[in-house]
Amino acid sequence: MAALTIPWLPFPLTPAGHPPVAYDVNPDGLALAAAPRTDLFVDPAGGTNVPDAGRLVGTPPPGDFSLAARVTVPFASKYDAGVLLLQASERRWAKLCFELSPQLTPTAVTVVTRGTSDDCNSFEVHANLLWLRITRSGLAWAFHASTDGSWWRLLRYFALGPDQADHPAQPDGDVKIGFLAQSPTGQGCAVMFDQISFSPQAPADLRDGS
Repeated sequence: MAALTIPWLPFPLTPAGHPPVAYDVNPDGLALAAAPRTDLFVDPAGGTNVPDAGRLVGTPPPGDFSLAARVTVPFASKYDAGVLLLQASERRWAKLCFELSPQLTPTAVTVVTRGTSDDCNSFEVHANLLWLRITRSGLAWAFHASTDGSWWRLLRYFALGPDQADHPAQPDGDVKIGFLAQSPTGQGCAVMFDQISFSPQAPADLRDGS
């Protein structure tokens, strides 16, 4: 599919996944509309379903960086979410989500998948918008979220792989990053990503709120 250039990023995005995501670029940001029953999650309890969801992803420049966006979700169904995604392969990815919890509360959620997925609910939000940020710092990744776009809470600090014991000096290669909308139990979900920013550096301290 044809690459999409958006003014806030120094690299193009390409549609991926099925069914294809509906998207629109406007002066304010990037709008994505998830199809019904779409998700990226490999249940550790097992199952035969192959997860998939339409998304927009691209290859970031090498080295440290931070990608941030304000995510607005008009939640309707459990697990509806707007997501910043990093993906290395079909079964190796991580999601930073603004998601409707099983208690029907907007929540910051992280998922890391290495063959199967884990699932970690971080904190509840009493609004339908949240700032999300993905950072690459050396060999590590960091997920942050913010309720005001100024003070950032560290939710996750991890390596996606390959196994660092086998490749101790190699950062994750060929990782794509981008945007995802999901609606695992619902009939679709429209997500707005605005205030999108890309910085070719990581915060000096990932834990001090900067």
